[in-house]
Amino acid sequence: MKKVVLAFSGGLDTSFCVKYLLEQGYEIYSAIVNTGGFSEEELAEIARRAESLGVAHHVTLDETDNYYQTCLKYLIFGNVLKNNTYPLSVSAERISQAMAIAKYAQEVGAEAVAHGSTGAGNDQVRFDMVFNILIPNVEIITPIRDLKLSREEEIAYLKERGVEMDFQKAQYSINKGIWGTSVGGKETLTSDQALPESAYPTQLSKETPERITLHFKNGEPVGLNDVMFDNPVHVIQKLQEIAGAYAIGRDIHVGDTIIGIKGRVGFEAAAPMIIIKAHHALEKHTLTKWQLYWKDSLATWYGNWMHEGQFLDPTMRNIETFLADTQKTVTGKVYVLLAPYRFQVEGIESDHDLMSSKFGSYGEMNNAWSGEDVKGFSKIFGNQTMMYRLINGEDGAK
Repeated sequence: MKKVVLAFSGGLDTSFCVKYLLEQGYEIYSAIVNTGGFSEEELAEIARRAESLGVAHHVTLDETDNYYQTCLKYLIFGNVLKNNTYPLSVSAERISQAMAIAKYAQEVGAEAVAHGSTGAGNDQVRFDMVFNILIPNVEIITPIRDLKLSREEEIAYLKERGVEMDFQKAQYSINKGIWGTSVGGKETLTSDQALPESAYPTQLSKETPERITLHFKNGEPVGLNDVMFDNPVHVIQKLQEIAGAYAIGRDIHVGDTIIGIKGRVGFEAAAPMIIIKAHHALEKHTLTKWQLYWKDSLATWYGNWMHEGQFLDPTMRNIETFLADTQKTVTGKVYVLLAPYRFQVEGIESDHDLMSSKFGSYGEMNNAWSGEDVKGFSKIFGNQTMMYRLINGEDGAK
């Protein structure tokens, strides 16, 4: 009997994969890769589900700390938002999960690995690419992609085999991780429809606004309000607990898939959105304009390459080195207002704040230069443009 490692989440797609692979005669080793978005109770329920479906063995692979250290940290340093909207909630997570599955497949000596991706999205490329790089001699099995199944066909298949689950809930594809939760359904297959309130896993439960303080050290989140944490992961999780109650961070991302089609996906990411915006505000006070410029340029490329599953490209390590080096002065506090469905970064406090009153106040006064200095600078700064226009005429041509 061939041994297959199945990336298992407990949802509709991977539940289908279990039943299908059993009927094909495989011995199934299911694995849920926890990247920080699951509670102990949820992980236990996923394990029970896997066992009830008939897997031979189930494990939880905890990649939370490794995921933060190798990936999330740099997404924060780069203020990465795909198309200025999406914090790569699933994009980055899938790479970490695929690498963990590949390692586990090697450990158990599996002849095959399987995942529940369809043939239309990005995940199929991310999983396949990592597997092809790290375990090139292991077969990749993708039942839903190969059979070209709709969600309705999957549901019918499972019902015929006596599988009981909340099929109404299964109408939405939910992917939960520490860096946000994606939500896909029939509405995201259109260009004009919004997800219903009920589709979002985290519902509004708090309406009284409150102010919080985020602490950063060398670009990493290290504290929340009066509590400092040894592990930035715990800051993210605690902030999610507080801000999630306000239903903050909901949006729909529209972007280009790796295979060339446009796609939409809903998401909720309270902690990631707040951290990225707070971190960016702190950087605008503590970095020079050219540091900010090159960071934006490289971080955009880094986020795009991450999104397309190219995390293992050595260029990514080069950019991570640059991003980390820029964070030496990104230390301080950021003040944020939380309210239902929104947040506002109100200000920062840092010993490295370049908006220092020692040198003057914008639009009012200066201490380090005189008006005559500015007159000379303005003339010299525009010299080459002035000469070009005089020589070539105002429109650039003689």
